[in-house]
Amino acid sequence: MSNSERAPVELCKGVNGLDKVVLREVRGSSVEVYLYGGHVTSWKNEHGEELLFVSSKAIFKPPKPIRGGIPICFPQFSNHGPLEPHGFARNRIWSIDADPPPFPTSSSSKAFIDLILKPSEEDLKIWPHSFEFRLRVTLGPGGDLMLTSRIRNTSTDGKPFSFTFAYHTYFSVSDISEVRVEGLETLDYLDNLQNKERFTEQGDAITFESEVDKIYLSTPTKIAILDHEKKRTFVIRKDGLPDAVVWNPWDKKAKAMADFGDDEYKHMLCVETAAVEKPITLKPGEEWRGRQELSAVPSSYCSGQLDPQRVLQSS
Repeated sequence: MSNSERAPVELCKGVNGLDKVVLREVRGSSVEVYLYGGHVTSWKNEHGEELLFVSSKAIFKPPKPIRGGIPICFPQFSNHGPLEPHGFARNRIWSIDADPPPFPTSSSSKAFIDLILKPSEEDLKIWPHSFEFRLRVTLGPGGDLMLTSRIRNTSTDGKPFSFTFAYHTYFSVSDISEVRVEGLETLDYLDNLQNKERFTEQGDAITFESEVDKIYLSTPTKIAILDHEKKRTFVIRKDGLPDAVVWNPWDKKAKAMADFGDDEYKHMLCVETAAVEKPITLKPGEEWRGRQELSAVPSSYCSGQLDPQRVLQSS
């Protein structure tokens, strides 16, 4: 059966029998989303090339989160609070939301799925706040991947709640030492390797030669990851997410992680759209919306160099 004849949305079984949804676009691009974690684990372009990194040692078994793809960090980013690192949304089973509230959308795509997470009794013990987290994952006609999160305070006790958030996207790259990130130069960041101390990024595009774990603040709506060897540029557009986390564990941390291959750090880079520095606070009935859109474009070359300005200026 050719791709164009297959349904744009298909529910099937993934690794270890976990439920997953496959989104397909007629030109051949595809996305896979596990209901476990509301977790995007695959995003392929029309040539079938995988654009996200998932570790070969990833454990697809609750309660362990899946290493790679796009984990959702909620209601807490990393160790910025009392909960388990990155919160609990990424190791809960989400439901398909058959009847989501109206969604202002400009996309004509038929390839999308709406998921919803509500707290269990157990969740309310560790984080006593009533919420509805709606996630729409859309594969656009051009192969772009869009994630929109809508989080609503549904409490009846009149109390607001606050949370931090990130789309912890793992991009697949040819070789980390050949990659650079543009759009974050000259910005302030908190360095997680130095006690969250605040620094200002110096110089030009960000390149990688050792472990990095930084939270960039007040970031632009658009960030680019240039992969020199693959002649590919990832463009990240975001809305409602002021921060951007850049992470690569490098060799020592990679070896220390049981669900991560020793050399896999060379082939991945996390650039995460986030709201970390200033937590989001919602009063009862209020809703927050945070969106990221990922696209992969061929890099333009200019005298052997990438032409990043064209990527960042073209909207």
